[in-house]
Amino acid sequence: MTKIFNDPSDFAEEALAGFCDIHSGLVRQVSGGAVRRYRPARPKVAVLAGGGSGHYPAFAGLIGTGFADGAVVGNIFTSPSAQQAYSVAKAAESGAGVVFTYGNYAGDVMNFGMASERLAAEGIAVENVLVTDDIASAPPSDIDKRRGIAGDFTVFKVMGAAAETGADLAEVVRLGRKANSLTRTIGTAFAGCTFPGAESPLFSLPEGQMGLGLGIHGEPGLHDTDLPSAKELGQELVARVLAETPSGAGERIAVILNGLGSTKHEELFVLWAAVAPLLRGAGYTLVMPEVGELVTSLDMAGVSLTVTWLDDELEALWVAPAETPAYRRGTASAEAGALSGEETYDGGASASAYVATDASRGYAAACVGALAAAQASLHGAEERLGRMDAIAGDGDHGRGMVRGVDAAAAAATAAYGLGAGAGDVLAAAGDAWADKAGGTSGVLWGAGLRAFGETVGNTTVPGSSELAAGVAAFADRIVELGKAEIGDKTMVDALLPFTSFLSSQVAQGTAPEDAWAAAAREAAAAAEATAQLLPLKGRARPLAEKSLGTADPGATSLAMVFGVMGPHFAGNIPAAQDNASRESIGA
Repeated sequence: MTKIFNDPSDFAEEALAGFCDIHSGLVRQVSGGAVRRYRPARPKVAVLAGGGSGHYPAFAGLIGTGFADGAVVGNIFTSPSAQQAYSVAKAAESGAGVVFTYGNYAGDVMNFGMASERLAAEGIAVENVLVTDDIASAPPSDIDKRRGIAGDFTVFKVMGAAAETGADLAEVVRLGRKANSLTRTIGTAFAGCTFPGAESPLFSLPEGQMGLGLGIHGEPGLHDTDLPSAKELGQELVARVLAETPSGAGERIAVILNGLGSTKHEELFVLWAAVAPLLRGAGYTLVMPEVGELVTSLDMAGVSLTVTWLDDELEALWVAPAETPAYRRGTASAEAGALSGEETYDGGASASAYVATDASRGYAAACVGALAAAQASLHGAEERLGRMDAIAGDGDHGRGMVRGVDAAAAAATAAYGLGAGAGDVLAAAGDAWADKAGGTSGVLWGAGLRAFGETVGNTTVPGSSELAAGVAAFADRIVELGKAEIGDKTMVDALLPFTSFLSSQVAQGTAPEDAWAAAAREAAAAAEATAQLLPLKGRARPLAEKSLGTADPGATSLAMVFGVMGPHFAGNIPAAQDNASRESIGA
């Protein structure tokens, strides 16, 4: 259990600050994460690892010569936001391009993808390399759907070493993807991990059992089995990894036996004594193997075995020197670039006067009230949402929603205080939600609120039809980004019924507050019905069977939030405005 913390919601930020202070000779903190203390003497590709906190030494601990140029650091087990990724890239970029590399998780893909679009629009060459090494998370036929776990380390190391030699962006990307295609990992958990401030771990196992096929975000294993002896466990892990030997693979391999957070090194050594003879007996030469904690999951008790099949070019990069705060190999050349300054990048946004009518500013107050109501509701449900998410996910949904709505409410209040209209208030709330919450739900809620605000605008008070159009824009943006459909067991299962029912009620001439309330009941029922679905998207997908019987936390929180927002969004539409809207749709 994590025992040292102040405010649990500040844990990740405070941990990063402490890390950057103690290792100030090698790294410096920037908005969104950390980068190397020294900028390169000449342009080089910036290799930027990224993901949520809780995995140390991944990701910030791997910043340094021969490894990463920076790390984008999200909240615990939560994807960093697009703004964080953009900021770190701007701080690390030196003229040869940027490559983001991270595990294959929906929130990371969305956020790093959006950051990449923004960088490319500014003329910065940018690429993304996803890690998909976890053999337990999808069958070989769906290899592109696999998540990234401890294989992150090997892929990052290869890319960092390649960039250090002066390889260009295309070559660094090619080598990273090649390393990923030749990397396989299987993991197992002996006990769950516990968030700072939480009273219990994200999952528990019966006495004498382990969960095979775990993730690194606190997810339980795909199935529980009796805890074997070290020799039996070694046989199980080796057999599963070698069963997935890539076609044409060579006989030289890089091997990582990784501890997940609270498995003692002595235990790992005992397991290594079982694993190594099996690999050698299979005809393999082990090239500079690693045993220790390299990609962790807070205080989880567990291990993972990673094998990367090497050829000449990958082996040269795997054995190349590196010096980072958490990892050293050989003697790396001292960095010769200029000492990096303390500048940060906030996206270049500057304060500007808001332009809005008095009517829109009046409705903006209702928008602030809607967010305040959502804030109170989510704070009250944080623990319950986290427990729901922990059944088949990483247990961070409640905390992520609270972080998002807190930031959104504060940004909306600030914008309203500066004279913003309703559209700008909602857009500011959306941007703040996405930036501070991170993760899949963060980027979706943020993008949805911004689309809602852009539709509502800053000129008039929306009538029923305009309100329904705003909700439809919210839904369209989320579906566009998340690619989810009804039945995938996501927030969309509650969102689309709400949107459809609201539109139909408005078309029938129902008063806006009554129409919203009826749609909210429809969304709540749809959210509850997701308990009977198997997830087809997101982190819960590999643990689909375990989620059966539990409603989707994203659908649940959306129905809850929309339920309390109604009196503010719909109850503040004047009757005359509503009548005008009815006339505009022929009611």
